[in-house]
Amino acid sequence: MSDVKQIQVTFDCADPRAVAQFWKAVLGYVDPPARAGFDSWEAFEASLPEESRGQFWACQDPDGVGLRLFFQRVSEGKTVKNRLHLDVRVGVGLTGDQRVDALEDEASRLVSLGARRLHLVPADEVDESFLVMQDVEGNEFCLD
Repeated sequence: MSDVKQIQVTFDCADPRAVAQFWKAVLGYVDPPARAGFDSWEAFEASLPEESRGQFWACQDPDGVGLRLFFQRVSEGKTVKNRLHLDVRVGVGLTGDQRVDALEDEASRLVSLGARRLHLVPADEVDESFLVMQDVEGNEFCLD
């Protein structure tokens, strides 16, 4: 039997800290503990050469249950649809108008954080409704 591995989801982005701040607010995540030997992430960042500052940031579930998210600066911008995306599950167990209302309420909250609402995919014979959105740098995600 193999050991269970820890995984994280990594975002390529232009401003790692800003994208991390957005996802912390969306998911109720927190910054991980500062690196050993430093009182804070700011102190760690200040110890780096100027050209290396702001290269990455991370956030994690405060209870240690959810996946860790890592954000790394890349020089190229986003050019096509994501091949991987997060589903933020806010409508679990809800159907019809009640589900759509829950999705729209959360979408309004996230828009106030800098998200962009793209479109509602209505329920069909197989799936319930979900809302397609973008984070502060245009990465798609769904409210499900």
